[in-house]
Amino acid sequence: MYIGVPKEIKNHEYRVGLTPAGVRELINHGHTVLIQKDAGAAIGLSNELYTEAGAKIIDTAEEVFAGAEMIIKVKEPQPEECKMLKPHHTLFTYLHLAPDPTQTQLLVESGAICIAYETVTDAFGALPLLAPMSEVAGRMSIQEAAVCLEKSKGGSGILLGGVPGVEAANVVVIGGGVVGLHAARMAMGLGANVTILDRSLARLKQIDELFDGRLKTIFSTADSIEKQLRTADAVIGAVLVPGASAPKLVTRDMLKLMKKGSVLVDVAIDQGGCFETSKPTTHQDPIFEVDGIIHYCVANMPGGVARTSTFALTNATLPYILNLADNGAHQALTADEHFLKGLNVCSGMITVQAVADALGYKSVEPTSALAQRELKATA
Repeated sequence: MYIGVPKEIKNHEYRVGLTPAGVRELINHGHTVLIQKDAGAAIGLSNELYTEAGAKIIDTAEEVFAGAEMIIKVKEPQPEECKMLKPHHTLFTYLHLAPDPTQTQLLVESGAICIAYETVTDAFGALPLLAPMSEVAGRMSIQEAAVCLEKSKGGSGILLGGVPGVEAANVVVIGGGVVGLHAARMAMGLGANVTILDRSLARLKQIDELFDGRLKTIFSTADSIEKQLRTADAVIGAVLVPGASAPKLVTRDMLKLMKKGSVLVDVAIDQGGCFETSKPTTHQDPIFEVDGIIHYCVANMPGGVARTSTFALTNATLPYILNLADNGAHQALTADEHFLKGLNVCSGMITVQAVADALGYKSVEPTSALAQRELKATA
């Protein structure tokens, strides 16, 4: 199979869909890999490294799309990339369709198979291809919150971990999943006072045991969130409903409860954000202020540590990429019910109910959509 890796074009996005080691594995399986020139140059992955691994260096994205059967990316395709997709393509990347009607419409119109990292599951119900970036984003959320609390950034001027004789900051993490867990670990490591809210009592018990009671765990309700906002210096939004838009758990009215100069970091912004006042920002212009509260809502947060993120992502995605390349999308997806859940768009059909509900489409069952595509191909 011909596999194409275009250079990412989203603002300040330096990650790349495959490392040279990943390329080498695909070459060893008999496939051809087309890498756009300088796709990984910003993070030290030179054209020479890719060439040594067996890749062919291609000058433009247009040539990569034209020559490839499968497209491997990191971030959702931008409009100009969506328009390069054709019915014979399989796209494998993060999509986050529910809050993005424009991208969804363009992918539907492309006729391609579009598989989203973030909705692939495993036998335990976890999200193995979202997890690496969730780990990075969770840890980064605390770094960014600490910077935003600095007075020069508009924050309250509090050092996250305090110093002897001076109280540390209060960090509230809404959501006890992978992001929340790693945010809590990072915040505690810096010496902050940490509280995690979640709606799963089993998860809260697990977190309490994991940290040996060194942080507070609270069942999440509107009332408990309001209570925590009153004393919070930094709030990390770490909620996730796979494939669906994030629920708005902190309303604009709730901001009045918070101390001026406090910080909201919305890690759920890719799925529309879990704070009512959130809007997507970039690494170039990451923060804004609403009612005296600093908001950090960068939609590709792990891109800020692009080298670490690229290696972590390829470690997770490579087995799935090899499966797709070796067996083709139809066989790879239908043979694995967990991989099948990654299918979001197939030949103009939406195959995730949450996306269809959010954007007003009719949902088609994934195996049915693949069967319809196969029938058209053989007609």
